[in-house]
Amino acid sequence: MDYVNPRGVRFTQSTQKDGAALIPYGLPCLRELFRFLISLTNPHDRHNSDVMMHMGLQLLTVALEAAHIAPYQSLLGLIKDELCRHLFQLLSVDRINLYAASVRVCFLLFESMREHLKFQLEMYLKKLVDIITSENAKMPYEMKEMALEAIVQLWRIPSLVTELYINYDCDYYCSNLFEDLTKLLSKNAFPVSGQLYTTHLLSLEALLTVIDSTEAHCQAKVLNSTAQQDQSETLIVEGEGTVISSPDSPSEADGLANSTSAQNGPETEGMLVCPPTSGHLMAQKMSLGRQDQEESDSAEKKAPSKPHRFSCYLPDSQELLEIKKKKKLLITGTEQFNQKPKKGIQFLQENGLLSSPMDNGEVAQWLRENPRLDKKMIGEFVSDRKHMELLDSFVNTFGFQGLRIDEALRLYLEAFRLPGEAPVIQRLLETFTDNWHKVNGSPFMTNDAGFALAYAVIMLNTDQHNHNVRKQNIPMTVEQFKKNLKGVNGTKDFDQDMLEDIYNAIKNEEIVMPEEQTGLVKENYMWSVLLHRGATPEGVFLHVPAGSYDHDLFSMTWGPTIAALSYVFDKSMDDTIIQKAIAGFRKCAMISAHYGFSNVFDNLIISLCKFTTLSSESVENLPTVFGGNGKAQVAAKAVFSLAHRHGDILREGWKNIMDSMLQLFRAELLPKAMVEVEDFVEPSGKISLQREETPSNRGESAVLSFVNWLTLSGAEQSGLRGPSTENQEAKQAAILCIKQCDPEKLITESKFLQLESLQELMKALISVTPDEETYDEEDAAFCLEMLLRIVVENRDRVSCVWQTVRDHLCHLCVQATESCFLVERAVVGLLRLAIRLLRREDISSQVLHSQRLLLMMKPHVLSRVSREVAYGLHELLKTNAANIHCSDDWFTLFSLLECIGAGVKPPASLQVTASPDIDTGAQSDSELSSYHPSEVILDRGYTSDSEVYTEHGKSRIPRSVTDMDVANSGWLVVGKDDLETGRLSAPGTKPLTSPLINQYSLTLGQDMGLHDTKSLIKCVESLSFIVRDAAHVTPENFELCVKTIRVFVEASLNGGYRTHEKKRSHKNDSKSSRLRRKPREKEGVARRAKASSQRLSRSHSDEEEDEGVPASYHTVSLQVSQDLLDLMHTLHTRAASIYSSWAEEQRHLEAAGKKIEADSQTLWSSCWCPLLQGIAWLCCDARRQVRMQALTYLQRALLVHDLQTLDAVEWESCFNKVLFPLLTKLLDNISPADVGGMEETRMRACTLLSKVFLQHLSPLLSLPTFAALWLTILDFMDKYMHAGSSDLLLEAIPESLKNMLLVMDTAGIFHSADSRTGYSDLWEITWERIDCFLPRLREELFKQAVMPEPVPSVPADSPQPPVPCAPAPVPAGPGDPKAPSRPESPQEPPPPPSANGTDRSSPVPPSTTPIPTPVKMNPSDPHPPLSQSPLILQPLASPLQVGVPPMSLPIILNPALIEATSPVPLLPAPRPTDPTDGSEVK
Repeated sequence: MDYVNPRGVRFTQSTQKDGAALIPYGLPCLRELFRFLISLTNPHDRHNSDVMMHMGLQLLTVALEAAHIAPYQSLLGLIKDELCRHLFQLLSVDRINLYAASVRVCFLLFESMREHLKFQLEMYLKKLVDIITSENAKMPYEMKEMALEAIVQLWRIPSLVTELYINYDCDYYCSNLFEDLTKLLSKNAFPVSGQLYTTHLLSLEALLTVIDSTEAHCQAKVLNSTAQQDQSETLIVEGEGTVISSPDSPSEADGLANSTSAQNGPETEGMLVCPPTSGHLMAQKMSLGRQDQEESDSAEKKAPSKPHRFSCYLPDSQELLEIKKKKKLLITGTEQFNQKPKKGIQFLQENGLLSSPMDNGEVAQWLRENPRLDKKMIGEFVSDRKHMELLDSFVNTFGFQGLRIDEALRLYLEAFRLPGEAPVIQRLLETFTDNWHKVNGSPFMTNDAGFALAYAVIMLNTDQHNHNVRKQNIPMTVEQFKKNLKGVNGTKDFDQDMLEDIYNAIKNEEIVMPEEQTGLVKENYMWSVLLHRGATPEGVFLHVPAGSYDHDLFSMTWGPTIAALSYVFDKSMDDTIIQKAIAGFRKCAMISAHYGFSNVFDNLIISLCKFTTLSSESVENLPTVFGGNGKAQVAAKAVFSLAHRHGDILREGWKNIMDSMLQLFRAELLPKAMVEVEDFVEPSGKISLQREETPSNRGESAVLSFVNWLTLSGAEQSGLRGPSTENQEAKQAAILCIKQCDPEKLITESKFLQLESLQELMKALISVTPDEETYDEEDAAFCLEMLLRIVVENRDRVSCVWQTVRDHLCHLCVQATESCFLVERAVVGLLRLAIRLLRREDISSQVLHSQRLLLMMKPHVLSRVSREVAYGLHELLKTNAANIHCSDDWFTLFSLLECIGAGVKPPASLQVTASPDIDTGAQSDSELSSYHPSEVILDRGYTSDSEVYTEHGKSRIPRSVTDMDVANSGWLVVGKDDLETGRLSAPGTKPLTSPLINQYSLTLGQDMGLHDTKSLIKCVESLSFIVRDAAHVTPENFELCVKTIRVFVEASLNGGYRTHEKKRSHKNDSKSSRLRRKPREKEGVARRAKASSQRLSRSHSDEEEDEGVPASYHTVSLQVSQDLLDLMHTLHTRAASIYSSWAEEQRHLEAAGKKIEADSQTLWSSCWCPLLQGIAWLCCDARRQVRMQALTYLQRALLVHDLQTLDAVEWESCFNKVLFPLLTKLLDNISPADVGGMEETRMRACTLLSKVFLQHLSPLLSLPTFAALWLTILDFMDKYMHAGSSDLLLEAIPESLKNMLLVMDTAGIFHSADSRTGYSDLWEITWERIDCFLPRLREELFKQAVMPEPVPSVPADSPQPPVPCAPAPVPAGPGDPKAPSRPESPQEPPPPPSANGTDRSSPVPPSTTPIPTPVKMNPSDPHPPLSQSPLILQPLASPLQVGVPPMSLPIILNPALIEATSPVPLLPAPRPTDPTDGSEVK
């Protein structure tokens, strides 16, 4: 059945018999057919109509789709030359169908045969670029579109783009095809008019194709590596040695080849029997005989040839970079050569591309192979007389062997432009003929014959083809040409046939000088050059495996691509295009992450952040704008998902992301969990960074709002009614979008970030703290909270970032001049970090050390955040007390407890600025007056503060109370207001390593400011937690514990009443000072100001409860005092066992370092004495309950069994340091309301004194200073007799005194064998003293003692000297020239000699040393009996004070002066004195 197609062509069935095989045509037949089809496409052939050309192109398309043409040289030759030439010519026709068909054929050619068509491909792409960039108005838009489509299609061919880069961009003498095309496409993706057309999208498509393929390769590599890991694991498990074929292994390809040959095998054998009946079979038969040869050929072919410029077949990126650098220099050198040859050569020599001095061969080679050089300049340069040798080398680069002289000349003259001067031409031709003659075996008789023939050829060329010549003369014939050359060949003729051939060759084809060509001639010339280059090694085209140089390609394309993507994303409204752009961004991100290109990723994130509109919109409009802008939401989701996925390589971009987060925070779009942070004080444990406005705040401006309402027009009013439903919907959409973005993941996942990225993130958070103009505390607090959460998430490697965080917190806390929300958050943050990080051995010491930042804060700022610190420290100690080992760290924590709980000033050495003006400058006036009235005038050296701390970390354990040197830093006034007037250091005292504490006072003399009640309660709780758990009391913190308890005792005295009296002035000031804040930008000022006023007033809620003392306070403070008493008692009773167990442990460990002694002396100085002083101080409390309880505890403590081991010196210091100061203090009118209670307290105190005295009389007798001690006790008895208003003391004192006198008499203390009367001097002095206040007592007790008999003396009494001292003057006042004095304050006039003990108006300056005189307690008696002065001073005379200046020891027996200087025992033996101290006291 015949078939007729639509054109009417009939197809008849094959006439072949059944069973006969189809025999293919041979190659010659195919070649002829192919040549014919190609000839149909020649646009310059007049016979070819459009239809014929179109048909030819379509048939060629079929042929190329069906057949493998490349292996056949005869067919390949046609393709390289005619086919490509015709196709490129067809690209410039304006008939779309031919244009489209030729583009299709080109695609097929370059898809399959580009390795043979290197320069053809370059030319094709340049043609397409010309079409795309054409400004010609007649050029149809469709042609541009098709050209772009053609590029996109080519770009999709696997590895073609990489090959372009390797073969052109990395070739010295080709254009930068890939780079230029990328730039062009990027530029072309930007619409000029602002409207997107197909061409723009196609350009973007081409750019994205590169990105897509690169991304696919990256993904494959990732999958491969994981797959290989899996396989290696399974192999290990199975133990089988299976071979895994690598992805590029040739097994599949081999398999295919084998199967085809297997099919062909039997057929071919069957055929060979018959005689060959066709060209195909004939060729096959012939091929058998050539098999051996084929094999050797194929072996040569298999080794792929590599270009000379590469060291290996696939050079590495570094090598390519070098090549590109060299190429750039070459292009510059070429440009310079084309202007001035000498300059160009010199430039290349300077850059090492040509050797210096000039190597002629090298330069000649360069002149030959560089197609960019100007032919005219080459001609001038090589023909120069100076370069004769260069000309020889230049001519030697041509291969003239086997060429006829005119062919050789043609080749020669195409390499440069022949200059016009005759001598130059002669020189060039002579060199040429010499060379040609030599290499061709001297075919002529002489060299001159060759020269003449060459000249004749040039003349012939001019005669035949020059228009000017042709106008005047008729062109010469072949006969004339032969005639002209008669007898030139050394008298003979040249070969006539040769001359004829030369004539015809020149006549038919002009030897053209490159510079002069135009039109078709030029085109033909260019084409021949192209073919010629393709045949040289330059024409080698490398095939590379896909994905080989993705790294290099991406680094070239990312900039243009991201720019184009951003532009298209910005301009397009079409959803699919937006999604495409986002997909492009994601892929770029994935690639940059794979190759670790941080700059690319940063750039991408920064671009996307702009599209989120988060940073550009104002806060008020942000929710509505962002919620209503779909594109912005898409961008936001992209930013966050990319940051989650590839945060590792994010650097600069963190700043933009954090800025966006900050905007979301301001606009209240963040999830609740992100704005809620931990807090110590809030009962819920959480606090929101975003403060709600409270109704009370709104109420303040009710009048204003009413006025506003009156003045507003109706339209504006409606806008104020509240957000419209649209706005609310938009806000909901925004919130939902941000929820999907999951910004919190950035914090929680930060633990997986690379360290460098983490550091950049933290830097961004620190730097985001806004600038001064727009400074907003909430923003800064939000960033700080994020920073802290990140640190906690990264606790496993916190040591790497700790310094950064610490410096930031230091800046926030230490630099703060007034308390604010940010400071509060920074303080809480520091403590939170400590709580979380202390379990980590590697960092714990640094973290604890950083708590010192709190002590470095300005005291008034610290006091405002005291409650947060108190609660935080409590938490810290509860969770981590076991992780604190170093005494320095304990010192820091206890100092903090003291500063926070009791309002002690922080150690001066830690304060950033110790200069008084700065230190007080930040405080308000009311605070100053309430802190230390005397400090304003005095230059306060700070050295005598409770701790003098050396910052080099070498600080000793501050020993709270020891028998140490009390430098001339002054005595303490023991009294109600001692905290305000004491602690004034001697001006030049140097800081010592141990703290300076007056041990003869019950107080530590700390410079105390205000304290917050709740803080104190919490601090006491923390302290009791440590004390009550034996595991937490260590040698490192024991003495600190004791000292801190005593500080709290001082703070809680009288229920902390002192602080409350002053709170009023402090409170009003605090409110005003806290609200001074810079307003933020106009937006949200009102909201923030209101919110801040509410937030900031949180600092001390009990200030606001009530102007006086809050009712709840009394019960609470009572509890605090009782807790402290209990703590002191617990420590006191457990001290001995604790110390002995430590001593035991140390013996086992034989540890080096400070030895722990468990003897009574150590226990007394570091534990018992300070604790007893603390209990004694609470015995002076104004509240009866506390006083009585304290006395009971003191009595118990003094009579406890452990204390019985103390020796005489310690018992003496017990009187001087505990009991005497206590009795002195009790003489004050401590509790005016409770007169009866005070009487009872005084009575119990006196009874306790006599009990202790009698219980330890024996050891006390051994003291050289016993007399002084006894007289002091008598003084107190005197004072107490007159202290009360009731009879209670009048009855009790004489009883106690009788008791003591009788016991002492029985012990024989008053007896002396040496004396005249049999009684010692002590007896005399005793009665002299007692007679002042109980004149009749002697008669009552010792009636018989008027004329006593001699009695043997008690041996212990021996060291009392009989020598009386000179009569003393009135007590020295502050003006005493011999007393170590200090700057005098106008507020402190010298006291009158007989100041009453209770009269406190003018305290005596501490450092003076008055000489005591007994004075009667009765204030009405102004005349003290001075006559008895020498007697009383007798036992204190000089022999007991050898080596010590007599004036500097305050030994006081005068009750009137006893408060000014607490009694001090005399030195039993002299000790060396310190040059800085006035004297030393043991």
